[in-house]
Amino acid sequence: MKIFPIVTAALVTLALYFVILDREALVNFAGRFGAGGDDVSATDQGLAAQTATADATPVAEDDRRVHVVALRSSAEIRENAVVLRGRTEAVRQVSVSSETSGRIVSDPIRAGAMIDEGQVMCQIDPGTSEVALAEATARLLEAQARLPEARAQLPVARARQAEAEANLVAARLDANAASRLSESGFASETRAANAAATVSAAQAAVESAAASVEAADAGIQSAQSGIQAAQAGVQRAEQDIERLTIRAPFSGILETDTAELGQLLQPGALCATIIQLDPMKLVGFVPEAQVDRVEIGATAGARLASGQEAVGRVTFLSRSADPQTRTFRVEIEIPNADLAIRDGQTAEILVSTQGTPAHLLPSSALTLNDEGILGVRIARDGIARFAPVTMLRDTAQGVWLSGLPQEADVIIVGQEFVTDGVPVRVTYAEEQTQ
Repeated sequence: MKIFPIVTAALVTLALYFVILDREALVNFAGRFGAGGDDVSATDQGLAAQTATADATPVAEDDRRVHVVALRSSAEIRENAVVLRGRTEAVRQVSVSSETSGRIVSDPIRAGAMIDEGQVMCQIDPGTSEVALAEATARLLEAQARLPEARAQLPVARARQAEAEANLVAARLDANAASRLSESGFASETRAANAAATVSAAQAAVESAAASVEAADAGIQSAQSGIQAAQAGVQRAEQDIERLTIRAPFSGILETDTAELGQLLQPGALCATIIQLDPMKLVGFVPEAQVDRVEIGATAGARLASGQEAVGRVTFLSRSADPQTRTFRVEIEIPNADLAIRDGQTAEILVSTQGTPAHLLPSSALTLNDEGILGVRIARDGIARFAPVTMLRDTAQGVWLSGLPQEADVIIVGQEFVTDGVPVRVTYAEEQTQ
């Protein structure tokens, strides 16, 4: 009766040997009998189940990795334009006003007419302006006539001064001789005193002659000042006459009618408004976050609300931000020879910048990390990583993103179920479609 436990123990030992030490032989043995159908014993089925359980252990370990779908993406150089909203603006617009008073004596020019630089727009009645000019001219001639007379007095005064100085020298010699003779007893003291008085008189005459010279110089300067004042009067009268004719400061288009015939203008009254539309300016405002991407001379394009398109270059970038909007003014000059573009039209402006490496990815691939930073999940060496990105442009095919490496495996399915450092098993979108 003890034979059965011994047989059972031997069979169990044999089974454990094959399961633990020679599993491959056991699997092959079970496979041969499995192909025959009903000949497999209950013991063999148990051994096969144990073997299958043991073989399933590596698969379970692999299942601990998260299954994701990734897209192999390569960066492309993309022109990243700065998009602005703006308007067209005339390169020049001036309201030409009157500088004097008077009635208009010229026929009006209607709005929309082309005006050349220097063309008469408003003519004011001269009134007494020409009489004032003739009077100022006469005063100038009178002042100019006084100058030769004043200059003629100067040589006479200088001659008198020289004569007085010579008399002074002679008087001093006589006074010296009389003084010596008086000291030697050969001349009276009265003679010496008379000689000294003669010297004093000669000295006074010299001073008087010097004053005459100065007076002659002053007369010349006065005559010259009179001439300058008369010339200023003539220039003032001529300017008053010039102000009677209001001319166009530059070539352009009349935006308003010129002043009507018979209208009384006062200083500051409007004659007409003139604008210049060739070239035309595009004015936009760039946010402070993108102002460093705009450069003077950069190519820019615009599409107007009417559908017209134009291309030009950036000519001005403000150094000071608008205090309310914190944006910077940008001016772009575009040709407008046919005057098809009007002042004040709304425009969408694109300012080209330097090319940027970017990836075209589906917008669904975007995610946020715990800090709220926009980015994507990439698979690197079987590990999920977060990569922050910058959105350049949104298109119908996807979004263009910068900030990724030249080559990147971007997770496009399952990125919301992994975090940094999580192992992933990647299936590539290209393989999935095959």
